[in-house]
Amino acid sequence: MGKWDSLESAPPDAILGITTAFKADDDVNKLNLGVGAYRTAEGLPFVLPSVREAEERVVAEKLNKEYLPIEGHSAFCRLSAKLIIGDEDAHAKERIATVQALSGTGALKVAAEMLHLHSSNKDIYISRPTWGNHRHIFTSSGLTVKEYRYYDKANNNLDFEGFLEDIRGMREESTIVLHACAHNPTGMDPTHEQWSLILQAIKQQNVQVIFDCAYQGYASGDLDTDRYAIDLFLQHGLEVWVCQSFSKNMGLYGERVGALHMVAGSPSVAQALKSQAKVIIRGLYSNPPTHGARVAACVLGDPDLMSRWKSDVRAMAGRILGLRQVSNSFAVFHKGAVKTRQHFAQESKFASVAFS
Repeated sequence: MGKWDSLESAPPDAILGITTAFKADDDVNKLNLGVGAYRTAEGLPFVLPSVREAEERVVAEKLNKEYLPIEGHSAFCRLSAKLIIGDEDAHAKERIATVQALSGTGALKVAAEMLHLHSSNKDIYISRPTWGNHRHIFTSSGLTVKEYRYYDKANNNLDFEGFLEDIRGMREESTIVLHACAHNPTGMDPTHEQWSLILQAIKQQNVQVIFDCAYQGYASGDLDTDRYAIDLFLQHGLEVWVCQSFSKNMGLYGERVGALHMVAGSPSVAQALKSQAKVIIRGLYSNPPTHGARVAACVLGDPDLMSRWKSDVRAMAGRILGLRQVSNSFAVFHKGAVKTRQHFAQESKFASVAFS
């Protein structure tokens, strides 16, 4: 008998398994309701014109293929932090520790390992429901995953009172994962007033905040608007962590471009956080890939390309809004549940749109 003869096959991934089935189906009218990747009206992958131009510039430079430092591409780290953090005080005082990561998933994994190794409280709270990979990422790092109420399925609304009550019941120095915008999978985001109340409850409980930001630009069509919650928490002095992905807003799905940003109270603490994250990265994958980071840095660092990229993001968000308006003309029935026009109007554009 072989060593692995008793090993059972793992079940297919619930999300990516749908994509596999989609590719195998030869029906011309098929729709992929799985992974959240933008598609053209013809159902094809879309490369943003601004990103295509940036890639052509990068390739034309005929750069080498040397390893990046453990923390990643320096210009990418600096520019991505500016895009998502946007806190001039934190930047000026060098209180941000940034490491390049393998998109948002990789950023979450590095954050999870940081908590496992260095946090006195291993409890981490995720919304109910949430992105399907959150639980696996955190449990595989030895954290205790708990849930906070978020979505009232019966009424297709945010369960805000339950949300606040669960925050108030969290132990000190627990960690909470918040979706910065375009909550996945519900698309239901708190209002500005609700974000203020969430902030107050979290400050009272002294809870560590991780923002998962996979859809910056998609919720409103504006990159700055979609970081509202992050800005709010920073303005009130919270030392938040942000897991950032460029898969959706730059269409760099397969390049795995992302970052983990950790805001600290002082430059020395930021340096300590970065050094410990680098130790973790060294053990996971040594250093991140080069090409996608160069492309993203080219977009973020060139005023013309940046302007064009913002237009590309607005165009994608606008098209998704148009699809929602089409959906708004009828009710959607699924296993006895009904989404009315009002519910569609309350949800943000991307995460809950199956047609994107």
